[in-house]
Formats: sequence, C-alpha cells, structure tokens
Amino acid sequence: MGGVGRLAVADDGGTAAVIGKDGLDALITVLAGRGRTVVGPTVRDGAIVLSEISDGAELPYGWGVELEAGVYRLRAREDGAVFAHSAGPQSWKTFLHPPRERQWTADRGADGELVVTEDRTSSSSYAFLGVRPCDLRAIAIQDRVLTGGRYSDPAYRGRRERAFLVAAECTEPGATCFCVSMGTGPAVGPGYDLALTEVLDSDGHRFLVRIGSEEGASVLAELPHHPADAATRTAASERVADAADRMGRSMPLVDLQVLMRETLTAERWDDVAARCLTCGNCTMVCPTCFCTTTEDVTDLTGDHAERWRRWESCFDLDFTHLQAGPVRNSSRSRYRQWATHKLGTWYDQFDSSGCVGCGRCIVWCPVGIDITEEAHALNLEREAARQEPGEGPQ
Repeated sequence: MGGVGRLAVADDGGTAAVIGKDGLDALITVLAGRGRTVVGPTVRDGAIVLSEISDGAELPYGWGVELEAGVYRLRAREDGAVFAHSAGPQSWKTFLHPPRERQWTADRGADGELVVTEDRTSSSSYAFLGVRPCDLRAIAIQDRVLTGGRYSDPAYRGRRERAFLVAAECTEPGATCFCVSMGTGPAVGPGYDLALTEVLDSDGHRFLVRIGSEEGASVLAELPHHPADAATRTAASERVADAADRMGRSMPLVDLQVLMRETLTAERWDDVAARCLTCGNCTMVCPTCFCTTTEDVTDLTGDHAERWRRWESCFDLDFTHLQAGPVRNSSRSRYRQWATHKLGTWYDQFDSSGCVGCGRCIVWCPVGIDITEEAHALNLEREAARQEPGEGPQ
C-alpha cells in the first residue's frame, strides 16, 4: 500500500475500472512480477484458507460456505463466484503478526563468551488478494496496536509497510457475520490499494475496481481493463447494499463499551462460563487479538539458545500467573476478560472496538458460544435490573 504511513489516493468515482477473470489472473502475475508473495483464498483441507498462490485457477471459483455457531462447511455454488464466501479460519494476522517468530539467538564462543544476535530476517513483501472489509478494518486496528503507540513492533511494521492490499467487498454475508453492527462492512473502508466488487449477471462475470493508492493505480494500468460503465457500478452498489440487509447476526443497539462496564457482575457470565472450555480458539482466530508470550530454547550442548515469540491467549490459565497464582483462575473471569476487553476496554486503550464483526469466534468455538448472543443477554439482564421495583427507568 498501502502499508503504514503510505500515501493514499481517494477514488473520486471517475477512476473506477472493470476487469474480467483474465484481469484477475493478470493481477496475480503483475504482483508476483513486482517481487511480491501473493496470498489469497484457496480451497484446502475442507475449508477456504489463505495461502500463497501463483495462478488465478487456485482461487475458490464456485465455492461458498455454510456457517453457524460451531459449524463450518464448504458448499458448491452454481454461479462460479470467487469471493462469495465468508471469513475462513485464518485472518491476515497470520502473515503480518505470525503465530511464532524468533527474536534472537545466543551462541557460546570458544572463549566461553556469549554472542547474542538479534534476528533481522528480511520482511516478506506480501500482496494480499481478497481482503474482506471486516479484515481490512482488523488490519487497521492491529496497525494502531502494534505501531501506533509509544512502542512499535519493528517486525510487524516492516511487513505491514511492504504489504499491498487488494480488498474484496462483501456480497455474500454468512449466518455468523455482523459487520454492519460494528461499522466495518460490507462496503470497503479506507486502507486498500485496490478494491474489487464482484458482479455476476447477464452481462457476464466481472469486477469493479477502485483505486486506493498510487501503487494501486500503477498496478491497474498493467491489467486488461476498461472504464467502469454505469450498469456495472449500479450492480456492484446494489449487491453490497443487499449484503448489508442480510447479516446473519447483530449486536444490540446500545453503547457496547457502557454495556460491558455496567454488567461486570451479571449472572449471564455464569451461564457462559458453564459452557466455555477456555480452549482459546476465539482468540486464535480473531483477526485483532495480539497477545504474545516468549519462550527460550537451547540445544543439547547448551552452547546455542534462541528466544521465540508466540501467540498467547487470555484464556490460558498461566496468562495472568503471578507469584501467588493466576489472577483469573475461573472460566467466568477469563471469558469476561476477553469479551469486555474486545467490546469495551479496547476503546480505553486504542480508541476503537477490538471487534470487527467477522464472526470467526462464533464459528470456531467448539461449543458454539456466540458473542452477539451474550451481548444481547447482558443487555436484557441490565434492562430487567433497571425495571426492578424501586429502581425505575434510568
């Protein structure tokens, strides 16, 4: 980009173009020719996953998904759409903020002295193809967390600054999607280099393309394309608007930050705690969770050691372990910490919600816990408490 600090060029509505499937193939070729590792959706192991791709044929043409709480299934589509699927088990965090990353190595020399060497592995130059609007917002949130404060993560910054983002507007929301509630979709927001909207109708299979950066304009110039016609613009707009009306989930229409703050002692936390396995799946698939821990390893000789950073979860019992034991030793306290941080105290730290409405935490929870259902239940309990005799409305 499109990465942190790059110049963004707003599309004025007159620079949009249209490409066909050949243009999508050419996009992959052009980006690879510029030295970028192209990552996009592909079908593998019964899911639509993010992986390095080198050809348009690897994209999931004709595949969609069926989603529910604790349920994910591929399903064949008759229309041959390529981006008509909801978020899979991975997010782009996997590439920008890897699950495991070496920090430094230490070697004992012949004189017995230790030499510590910081790991300065060169950052990959990624091109992300098919970034959903919710995930585009998630990347912006991680930018704020990992590069926007007093302390910046140089490894993340290096990868982010070199990343080229091709967004794909959502025209087919899943049963667990609630991006409208979080203001993150289905229309694409800022932060992309190129944005695609897929259109399939009697006029053919094509993609409306909008420009978001100078490099995006340069890449588009190398693709077979023609200026956007009124019919394609209208069709693209209608499909995105229709998607907004077909969200599978929603959050209560209240201030979620206040709701979390006012329900810390709610009985509903006991209900969810009785079901929660504290497995941490929700934090692993969440596109914004960023917590890590460190682990040191040595070889058998003791002459070589390494420090690695890896993802950590606030559901781990040792996550808050102090001298006297864990601060949060119950499943109730750990789930509450995750939910209240994601929907509430994230605002205090980073001036935004930590939730983008992608629904991954709902789909990949083995017992089907639904964060939107929990928020609605907490709101109902709060309203009931306000109406108790002697309380009156507040």
